[in-house]
Amino acid sequence: MHDHPLSRIRTSCLHGFHTNRVPKGVQHGLTRLEGWGKRETMGKKHIFTLFCSLFQLAAFCSCVALLTACDMNSGTKDISKHTPGVTHDEILIGSSLVLSGHAEYLGIQTLRGALSYINYINEQGGVFGRKIKVSVLDDAYDPSRCLVNTQKLIVDKQVFALFCYVGTPTTVKILPLVQQAEIPLVGMFTGANALRTPFNKYVINVRPSYYQETAAAVEHLVGELGLKRIAVFYQYDTYGFDGLTGTELALKKYNLAPVARGSYIRGTTNIQDGLNKIIRSNAQAVVMIGTYKPCARFILEARKKNFDPIFYNVSFVGGDELARLLHNDNSAQVILSQVAPSPTLSPHDQGTDGDPGYVELLKRYFPGDSPNSIGLEGFFNAKVLVSGLRKAGYHLTRKKFIHAIESIHSLPLTPKLKASFSDSDHQGLDTVYFTRLVNGTFVTFSDWNAVNTSSLLPIETPASPEKNRLKTENTDAH
Repeated sequence: MHDHPLSRIRTSCLHGFHTNRVPKGVQHGLTRLEGWGKRETMGKKHIFTLFCSLFQLAAFCSCVALLTACDMNSGTKDISKHTPGVTHDEILIGSSLVLSGHAEYLGIQTLRGALSYINYINEQGGVFGRKIKVSVLDDAYDPSRCLVNTQKLIVDKQVFALFCYVGTPTTVKILPLVQQAEIPLVGMFTGANALRTPFNKYVINVRPSYYQETAAAVEHLVGELGLKRIAVFYQYDTYGFDGLTGTELALKKYNLAPVARGSYIRGTTNIQDGLNKIIRSNAQAVVMIGTYKPCARFILEARKKNFDPIFYNVSFVGGDELARLLHNDNSAQVILSQVAPSPTLSPHDQGTDGDPGYVELLKRYFPGDSPNSIGLEGFFNAKVLVSGLRKAGYHLTRKKFIHAIESIHSLPLTPKLKASFSDSDHQGLDTVYFTRLVNGTFVTFSDWNAVNTSSLLPIETPASPEKNRLKTENTDAH
């Protein structure tokens, strides 16, 4: 196969340039120039020959300059093509999350927690001299908007990775794009099983799943407290279905099934139908898979109707906002699972490897905010992101970044909490914590005997799975 003529020209010219050798015609022109000052007069033939030589010299210089520029531009395009979002001084990360609407608190706190650590890293010089920039778009917890935003981030903004998405219906919606673009998706505020099964090498989870949260809760409610009548109140979408399925699987281990299922539509607080179904079931505990506004209304309306079971919420609900909306109701038995330890630890207990912790950095960059578990999750996400970027090295690519994440073992997020990954496990944490509402604040606890069950309906002998199934179907038919 013959070389392209331009390639041969380029090779010849550049070789001469770098070895101080030039073509004979150009050498002849230079010789003529040297003799210019030695001759007082020149004939027409000599003048013509000189101008021809000068033309050859100009053409040679132009060729070298043009091909050198082309070579530099070609190299730049190759770098851009193989590593989107990465320049010599910046790494561009993209995030679509809820910053407005009924669940805005969740997105705002997730983002601010992450930015607290990223801002700190940038002030220290970034990663290998590159500052981390986060391009943020608001999806208002709407899956369609999240999909459009993600397309913009990948195609238009050419981000290196996607980061800190919030919510199950939104994040699950973009999975086909992630797979198609082969782009890392790191640190989501959702425990959706669809982000874990089947295994996706581009998806990096930090937190435990909703299956793990609900399984741990059922173990305490049934196995420890001896409750048998468990209902489920859930958001009618992929988030709610995920929590419902997790609860059903956990109850099945005890030969139980939910005594009732009630739901509401995402973005509304229309909880009445679901509440009425659950009240008729005489449930002793309600597993709640929702956001803070509808869940708070459910609890308040239930207590107005003298229905007072244990109200258990998964972590996504937004504990601080839920507590605020419950108006410091200390008599309600409200329990909340968390996938991060208490964010109110002292700064000394939060920091690792010489870095300040979440509490100190949040105060530095967002002084008007109070520490909360959602922000702490975002902070953890950022620590995993930065660790992966550092381990990937200066010559950063998406493939190297994913391999770097998989090499993380026992990364200290706090002095007592460490995250680990592997090439077959892209979830860094597995521990579930429990908190309960005390004086308007969710406080971590481990002694379930402290939960007041005296007001609950009498505990029944568990029925067979078949009878439970029939009871559930009859309840749902109302």
